[in-house]
Amino acid sequence: MTVDDTNSDDGAEPSSGPSVHSTPHHEVDHTAEPTDDPLAIRLESLILGADRRYTPFQAARTAGVSMDLASRFWRAMGFADIGQAKALTEADVLALRRLAGLVEAGLLSEPMAIQVARSTGQTTARLAEWQIDSFLEGLTEPPEPGMTRTEVTYPLIELLLPELQEFLVYVWRRQLAAATGRVVQAADDEEMVDRRLAVGFADLVGFTRLTRRLEEEELGELVEAFETTSADLVAAHGGRLIKTLGDEVLFAADDAGTAGEIALRLVEAMAQDTTMPALRVGIAFGTVTTRMGDVFGTTVNLASRLTSIAPKDAVLVDGAFAAELIRNGDAPASEAEEAAAAAERARLVEIQGRPDGEPPLSTYRFGLQPMWQRPVRGLGVVEPWLLARRGKPST
Repeated sequence: MTVDDTNSDDGAEPSSGPSVHSTPHHEVDHTAEPTDDPLAIRLESLILGADRRYTPFQAARTAGVSMDLASRFWRAMGFADIGQAKALTEADVLALRRLAGLVEAGLLSEPMAIQVARSTGQTTARLAEWQIDSFLEGLTEPPEPGMTRTEVTYPLIELLLPELQEFLVYVWRRQLAAATGRVVQAADDEEMVDRRLAVGFADLVGFTRLTRRLEEEELGELVEAFETTSADLVAAHGGRLIKTLGDEVLFAADDAGTAGEIALRLVEAMAQDTTMPALRVGIAFGTVTTRMGDVFGTTVNLASRLTSIAPKDAVLVDGAFAAELIRNGDAPASEAEEAAAAAERARLVEIQGRPDGEPPLSTYRFGLQPMWQRPVRGLGVVEPWLLARRGKPST
């Protein structure tokens, strides 16, 4: 709930005049009065662990934070304006005090504290919406005729809340440990922010036509299946799912080989599912700027463009990605090199025999086929490469 920043922190009573701080166009610019529904208030008290006690002005003053800073913290967390309604709790005061304390101690700059509030607010808002829409809504269906959802919701949340809270903290700590590990392994300080990564987009072909043909429930099930399969494959093979966009997922990996394996497995998995449309994937390798869990830069834009021109059920990569595979020994530099490697494998089979009568596997994980050069909007002329698998997929 965003505080009203019309007041200073000098102890004066809240002003009824207009705000002297204009709200940026991308932030909430309306006043949202807190609900007075009895059940909603009981549920809010249960979840927050405290009753409503403070107006925004009183909360800021109690926390020892200026109204201006308090307002920016609340807006960054994504809460709507509530004017000067008495709707804040001791937990809200403590949150303000903690953020301000990090700034005062010099552990965070003020802009960084705002960014922490914004990233946390955006992430948890999406999580909370998903839990209510897909989880609690189904569970709170009345189990017996005559019972209302109201009679079911409160005791259910009372039981679930501590378990979900503990699980959330556990997953967050695990993710924080993994992210910290990646950062400390960076070659230098600059690489901690601008890193060299493989970035890929996987896109369902013909999704727009599907939206016209399928019922809403069927479309929702298809998108959920696609996102679930993608998330599982990306995680299992060492990548990171950056975000999902309905018919498209964005993923990243620290090395080209990992990204290539993920991309081919995504195509293979979707091809095996007769209910799924064809998939196309575009990957680029290069410097990427990371902010608030997202990735930005020319490399990301190139991956997106490659996806749009990739054939269905295929993976298209840029020259830098192809060069990285070759440098790491994951793909041959030329057909001549591949022919020489095949001759060497044949020689070894002749000397050592072939275990269990199986054909020898390629020494390379991937094959690369140069495609036509073509101009890409905003990025000049690029020469894509078609990525294919050599031998059996790794387990």
